[in-house]
Amino acid sequence: MDIINNLIDKIYQNTFPMAARERLLSHIRAARDAIKKPRKPHWDEKDVMLIAYADQFREPEAPTLATFSRFYQQHLQSTFNLVHLLPFFPWSSDDGFSVIDYHQVNPICGEWRNVAELHTHTRLMFDFVCNHISSHSAWFKHYLACDPGWDDFFISMPPGTDLSSVTRPRTSPLLTPFERADGKTHYIWTTFSADQIDLNFASPEVLIRMVDVLLEYLKKGADYVRLDAVGYMWKTPGTRCIHLENTHLLVKLFRAIADVVAPGTVLITETNVPHQDNISYFGNGQDEAQMVYQFSLPPLVLHAIHNGSARALRQWAAGLDPRTTTTFFNFLASHDGIGLNPARGILPEVEIVALVRDLALEGALISYKNNPDGTTSPYEINVTYMDALNKQNDDDDTRIRRFMLAHAILLAFPGVPAIYIQSILGSRNDREGVKVAGHNRAINREKYALSAIEKALSGGDYLRQQTFNRLSALIQLRTRQPAFHPDNPMEIFDSENRLLLIRRYSSVEDNGLLCVFNLSGESVNATLPEAKKYHDIIEQKLIDGSQPVTLPPWHYLWLKG
Repeated sequence: MDIINNLIDKIYQNTFPMAARERLLSHIRAARDAIKKPRKPHWDEKDVMLIAYADQFREPEAPTLATFSRFYQQHLQSTFNLVHLLPFFPWSSDDGFSVIDYHQVNPICGEWRNVAELHTHTRLMFDFVCNHISSHSAWFKHYLACDPGWDDFFISMPPGTDLSSVTRPRTSPLLTPFERADGKTHYIWTTFSADQIDLNFASPEVLIRMVDVLLEYLKKGADYVRLDAVGYMWKTPGTRCIHLENTHLLVKLFRAIADVVAPGTVLITETNVPHQDNISYFGNGQDEAQMVYQFSLPPLVLHAIHNGSARALRQWAAGLDPRTTTTFFNFLASHDGIGLNPARGILPEVEIVALVRDLALEGALISYKNNPDGTTSPYEINVTYMDALNKQNDDDDTRIRRFMLAHAILLAFPGVPAIYIQSILGSRNDREGVKVAGHNRAINREKYALSAIEKALSGGDYLRQQTFNRLSALIQLRTRQPAFHPDNPMEIFDSENRLLLIRRYSSVEDNGLLCVFNLSGESVNATLPEAKKYHDIIEQKLIDGSQPVTLPPWHYLWLKG
């Protein structure tokens, strides 16, 4: 407990009340004593995560978690050994990320026993939506009612306060007016929307309540805990209010608590920011997050295939530091859009703007953020990754080739790969969903009747069936390659810009795997690093490395030898 006490002293500058401290520590000790099942201590090449909603599939009069569990067992268990269940709690907006009650399961999804049943078949990642809570929550209602003990749970600011330096991820107002029972209008800090009320972690009571949420998730068996929007947790007017020292100390505190209560639990930070800010959440490699989202990968892979050039992707990848005690959470698509901030500083702004323009012409939607100088700039591209990679008039076979190329790159990079449910299902843009929901992100958040999706995967929809079968097979092949262990190093080779050549080394296989990708729509001759025989493990054939190898458009090789 010494680490926990020291972190509390640092965060609160030795002002944390003794009674509150003892209450917090007693909750931690009780949770530690209640947990018996050990977590898997580390990751390996077999770990691939599926990202999905708990109400992703529906059938009449059945909890959606029960439906999802059956679908997972029948169609996904042989491919994914980890599942990230997006927030399955009662919510009021943002498809779950405006949580009304952290401790309950949304009745549509079922009950905690349904989560436990799914957990018998796979390891799970829970969302810890730690920055904000729904305006419909009991906590905020207590605050609005001026109930005793709730005054400092949220952040009220005079409307004239200079907050121009605060980093804004949205174009919505930072302060939202609410009238309290005292008859006064209070301007409340709302980083993301008027329905998502930021919590005031400067309050010891808020810390205790939120640690109780974390402890509940650990007791319910969460193997991974995702810290949503974590970079904004601590607010100090006059600063950027993102990545502040106390925010990092809070993450370290959560890590220290998880290490005491449920050793082996992996904390992963969700910080959709430039690469250097993102990896700062690794701390010293031992004291903060074990994983961070690899947010630069989605826009860079998209940019590479869109332009038929691996130049920027190769230069960035060559600078990735090898990791052992920490690793990256690699993904291309998620429930959110394709973030552009993580590409800034890697891609010239003119190329980011060109990518945004080209995708908007093909049906993607664009979300914007406010800048300190009063301007706005594109923040994310809202689109399925299938449609991001392709044009509206492309045929399905072309779509699949580009899509599989992107995922072959994803699966080859160091880290634990994650696949969004819409990707494995080969989903196109859901424009009707945007009309119904009224926000851009709905374009990539479609939910399905179970019977409809099973019919599509059994042959009723060529694109869905082929995408599902081919991507599942490639993932399963990946999990059998020791070279793809997240800790194994990666070497980037020089090549012409249409090609990306990387090698993943392995202590089991001396030469590991050589991975060759043609990013362009043209056939390209690739000279391999060594003139020897290789075995293509994807197509199960020999490759003569003494001669240039011809790669058709958007083709890729995983080579042993």
